[in-house]
Amino acid sequence: MTKAVFYHAGRPICVNAEQMLLGYLDPSKVTTEVVHLGEARERIAEAEVAGVQSVPALLLDGNVFHINYGASLEAVKNG
Repeated sequence: MTKAVFYHAGRPICVNAEQMLLGYLDPSKVTTEVVHLGEARERIAEAEVAGVQSVPALLLDGNVFHINYGASLEAVKNG
């Protein structure tokens, strides 16, 4: 089964993207994890290594899909 990780910072654009995008993923084919980087700051480095440059972003099969633009990862780090 494919794993998707949705990274966000809790901003309205991130929450809207989460609700819309994750609703399209078939749970019989994709397990999803939502990571709020403002609350799970220890996961910022993980997101960086994966290639996340801004949030909201979806990591799927090793590919990062940046969705709209809510905040740079640097801004989230400096939070």
